[in-house]
Amino acid sequence: MNPTLVVLLVASLVAASCALVGVFIVLRKMALLGDAISHAVLPGIVIAFLLTGERSPLPMILGAATLGVVTVFLVELFNRTRRLKEDASIGVVFPALFSLGVILISRYASQVDLDLDCVLYGEIAYTPWDLLFVGGNSIGPKALWVNGGVLLVNLLFVGFFYKELKVTTFDSGLAAALGFAPALMHYLLMTTVSITVVGAFESVGAILVVAMLVVPPATAYLLTDRLAAMLGLAVGFGIVSALGGYGMARWLDASIAGSMACIAGLVFLLAFFLSPRHGLLARAMDHRRLESAMSEQLLLLHLSERGDPIPLAGLSQRFSWHRRRLDSVVGRLVQRGWIARKSPGILLTAAGEAALQSIGGEVLRHRQ
Repeated sequence: MNPTLVVLLVASLVAASCALVGVFIVLRKMALLGDAISHAVLPGIVIAFLLTGERSPLPMILGAATLGVVTVFLVELFNRTRRLKEDASIGVVFPALFSLGVILISRYASQVDLDLDCVLYGEIAYTPWDLLFVGGNSIGPKALWVNGGVLLVNLLFVGFFYKELKVTTFDSGLAAALGFAPALMHYLLMTTVSITVVGAFESVGAILVVAMLVVPPATAYLLTDRLAAMLGLAVGFGIVSALGGYGMARWLDASIAGSMACIAGLVFLLAFFLSPRHGLLARAMDHRRLESAMSEQLLLLHLSERGDPIPLAGLSQRFSWHRRRLDSVVGRLVQRGWIARKSPGILLTAAGEAALQSIGGEVLRHRQ
């Protein structure tokens, strides 16, 4: 198989599997816990290696999943004491477990290819040549099988428990009343996150895993309020980031994992500024429209209290408006026929009075 195609497939599988579980991490406001798990599973990987003496995917996945659950359990345990908040609990647990993994590697696995560079950064460019053998025969790159299996597990998990995940994510009290066991779903989700993290460790490293767990789902969160759409968008953004990052890495002759994370960040920034509902540009435009509407209503109300024309200079002083702002408001109202220019200033028209009454009725209905 073409090495470039293998790299792109592995990156896409990692991005999709991370995005599926990352959506629920973001919605539950637990993004930092995803980062913690991605580092805290290191001792589980090392212990699995020391017990088996080999780097088989299954033992390492089981070891990482176990440490992932231990991480969540310890964080919850410290948080329930109410002496520490969740962020502080995470800050206590994951450095301790990660440091334990570093000590185990340096003490017992320093002579094997299980180093910190492999765990933290990964090297996806080598995946086409790291083959999986069954019965002495190669069946293709190991990363394709491992991450393909992880994606399948995540698809089955989200598909089978979609309703339970949805209810427990948005209303844990209702979920408990309906008998959905929020605590069990929480630990199942964290176990799935642990499996996802370790499946991608050797291929792309923890840094890119954290980026793919959080950034594409956060980007999708800015663009939709529907869970199903958010899942689809997050997977799409993750794959786009992976493919675009590979192209950027080839262009700049730079780190592939770092380039993929950078593209994911750029996509997020685009959504952050250009999202039609939650983007900064949309918010600024809404603010501008609201400011214009309030200025127009204020001017109409003032004109309704005076029957004779009011000079523009007096209005500018009255409202402390810059003359350009006043001219803009007056121009819009004249164009609608709500006010008319009449020496020595402007005057409210019958259409303006009707519009003002309509605005007042809408305000009253809104208050009721």
